[in-house]
Amino acid sequence: MAANLDSFDLKILTELQKNGAQSNQEVAERVGLSASPCSRRIRQLEEAGVIRERVVRLEPRALGLELTALIHIRMDRHTPERFEQFEAAVRAYPEVQECYLITRQEADYQLKITVPNMAAICVPANAEINMPQEVVVVTYNSAPRRSVGKEPLSGT
Repeated sequence: MAANLDSFDLKILTELQKNGAQSNQEVAERVGLSASPCSRRIRQLEEAGVIRERVVRLEPRALGLELTALIHIRMDRHTPERFEQFEAAVRAYPEVQECYLITRQEADYQLKITVPNMAAICVPANAEINMPQEVVVVTYNSAPRRSVGKEPLSGT
């Protein structure tokens, strides 16, 4: 069920998405509230699960991670157990930034990985995911640049 958000809540969420490190006072000033009601609203949004977490976003290139790749994986069988095993194995790879169960004929999963170079794709792409019997096909595309990168905020 979607949260019932008013215009102040949406403004707060927009501000926090722009910069989650802002102080409560800064957010309050930007959205037109005093600090106390703003703090209370942020806490309510966290408790309601609207604000999932506050994180620091790193610049991959500054860390020597020059290449992003999208890997498509097709499984041999479509059972909850197979999916759970695969997802647990994928979580162990620090290169994997995102993993989606997708609805495509050619693939069951899409992984987004960030690695230093093309040679490093082979580690996750060759699915040393400790389940060669479960992974049938692995294909990948490199992404030479990120065109858009933001978390969408619906309702604004």
